[in-house]
Amino acid sequence: MNWKKEIKSWGIWLAALALLYFTGWMTPIMGGLQNLVLSTGLIKPNLTLVDKSQLDFDYTGQFLTINDQTLNLEQYRGKTVFINLWATWCPPCLAEMPHISELYKKVKDQKDLEFLMIALDKDFEKSKSYIEKKGFTFPVVHAAYGLNASLQSESIPTTLVVSPSGKIIFYQEGMSNFNTEAFIEFLKETN
Repeated sequence: MNWKKEIKSWGIWLAALALLYFTGWMTPIMGGLQNLVLSTGLIKPNLTLVDKSQLDFDYTGQFLTINDQTLNLEQYRGKTVFINLWATWCPPCLAEMPHISELYKKVKDQKDLEFLMIALDKDFEKSKSYIEKKGFTFPVVHAAYGLNASLQSESIPTTLVVSPSGKIIFYQEGMSNFNTEAFIEFLKETN
């Protein structure tokens, strides 16, 4: 009799997961749960990470803007640039977006500090729709022309900060709450 209860229990769990997956609710729910974890402050950016730091940043490349204009990466040379690689199908990406949005609001008027949120969705319309629905105001572009070697990553979300001298001074794969006083100071100091 116990094995019947066990099968029924697993069947209910699998049916619930299938429902979430096929209705498209899995990603927003997982993103929301991860956003709650980020809000606790338990996961913060590791400012001492040296993975790709001090490597020269490659400014070659183009992106497609929300207004369907071509943006050249070269225009960011000489500025501090916060870059985030993300996609709408990535729950950790969605989890950290509200925190990046709040960070952007706090530092957007800082001279020579730029944000570049690079959408990796195959269909840029999904990215645009998500950004519009959430009311995010940071600059979003699409990797329609591919990514150069500096932007290649093993996973997403990936965040990097490039200094005005063209060095990668921060690199992190995985989600984080970047809306912290320490990270804000880090951005201001590099500028």
